[in-house]
Amino acid sequence: MDPLRTGTAENIDGGSKIVGIEKCQFYLLFHDETKLGGGFRGFLYCLLLAYCFIGLSAITARFFRSMENVVKHTRAVEEIDPCTNTKVVRHKKVWNYTIADITLLAFGTSFPQISLATIDAIRNIGNLYAGGLGPGTLVGSAAFDLFPIHAVCVVVPRAGELKKISDIGVWLVELFWSFWAYIWLYIILEVWTPNVITFWEALLTVLQFGLLVLHAYAQDKRWPYLSLPLGRSERPDEWVPVETAPYGDGSIVDYNYSEIVEDGYGNRGVADIFSVHNNNTEYRILPDTDLTEFLDQSREEITRKENLLSIWKHQFIDAIALGNAESRKLNNTCLRLVKAFWELLLAPWRILFAFVPPYQIAHGWIAFICSLIFISGIAYIVTKLTDLISCVTGINAYVIAFTALAAGTSWPDLVASKIAAGRQHTADSAIANITCSNSVNIYVGIGVPWLIDTLYNFFAYNEPLRIENGGGLSFSLLVFFATSVGCIGVLVFRRLTLGAELGGPKKWAWVTCIYFMLLWLIFVVLSSLRVSGLI
Repeated sequence: MDPLRTGTAENIDGGSKIVGIEKCQFYLLFHDETKLGGGFRGFLYCLLLAYCFIGLSAITARFFRSMENVVKHTRAVEEIDPCTNTKVVRHKKVWNYTIADITLLAFGTSFPQISLATIDAIRNIGNLYAGGLGPGTLVGSAAFDLFPIHAVCVVVPRAGELKKISDIGVWLVELFWSFWAYIWLYIILEVWTPNVITFWEALLTVLQFGLLVLHAYAQDKRWPYLSLPLGRSERPDEWVPVETAPYGDGSIVDYNYSEIVEDGYGNRGVADIFSVHNNNTEYRILPDTDLTEFLDQSREEITRKENLLSIWKHQFIDAIALGNAESRKLNNTCLRLVKAFWELLLAPWRILFAFVPPYQIAHGWIAFICSLIFISGIAYIVTKLTDLISCVTGINAYVIAFTALAAGTSWPDLVASKIAAGRQHTADSAIANITCSNSVNIYVGIGVPWLIDTLYNFFAYNEPLRIENGGGLSFSLLVFFATSVGCIGVLVFRRLTLGAELGGPKKWAWVTCIYFMLLWLIFVVLSSLRVSGLI
């Protein structure tokens, strides 16, 4: 019997037996929750779970802004122009765009799943059996990334607009490691040591993430013997379309995913989260020292005017404002009410996340780390709610993991890829985020929690880690692998026929979208039936 449930005892002929429906004695905040009906409790916990997913979408905005500042950081490199013999200072990006896609973007957007799996592993530490909540969420997240997110990205470009992968070599490398991740997981679950994970298997899983990063970088730099002999399409001058917005009242700026930046020379523009792909900038140091001193003084003056405490204060003001000005601009009364209700719903999250320091500090690193900490906190609440929903409703926690949890925690992936598909000239980041996130899910999201548990069991009990519901996880991997071949095949077919993976005629874009969604439904239905013992 589930230790979280108890039944009622009734004396019959001098003995006792359990009668009635078992009642979950596990609670979230107050013991009096157990006095409520099971159906009502399940409904409340599902609402709270959905509200946590709304919180994830809210913190995603701050996470993106901080990541933008991290990846747009440049370093000055001095060179001598051989033609004019003048000194040239180039501002080169610190981050290589391929590495930024794999690490910051893919790891950051997958962090809800990774933190959830790690928390699940830590709370089960000392047990000889690993929990299925983390692996189930990560495999389900991979299916959500590959099918629904691809479905959304295909229809995002305007009608007739085609967006293709410019560096097909890097994508093939990322795709290889993504497929190999799930083949590797199946091997260690069913072939090498069936239903058992050893310390060395977990360690090898984590180390393969480093091999992915190294191989992708080698392909980007076209290292001999380590890269595919494939050229890349000519990259546009700017990977992100140029957008400008004036300062002052009345300016329309996408505060959720972009910010207005000024480079010290008075040039203004909207930078977005994928500005890592912009070309390196350069400027020449002119022999006129007075002009140079004037520019330096201008920079210092702008720096002095930046008051970080004032910026932090405005974060709270914006959070409390509830977007009333935007609501009043809507002509329809119903739309105003819906907008006001939504802003009210988001208000607690926005006020909480206003404590994240301004992303102008330390090139955004402090805000980046704080955002991940808040995501971890929400992930902990999500694990508790999942246990409660499973306990109250009797639904297998693994089914909840690869459906509801996978979809909810993959929301940052969806937002990131959608923005990239709509605003970039190419499809590189939109699709790279999907394939890289799937690799990160296995190598880091499953590898790190298993490494924690196997390391503890190795020293405490000298025993390997056994997998709970390993058969269901292996079956889901097989279904995912089969359906993913169908997904990638369609992307290749679109490249050969339409010349691009995303966009194109709206009719065919929507056909592709529906096809991808059907593949996801096939994965969910078959995996659920397997876990339920129906197949």
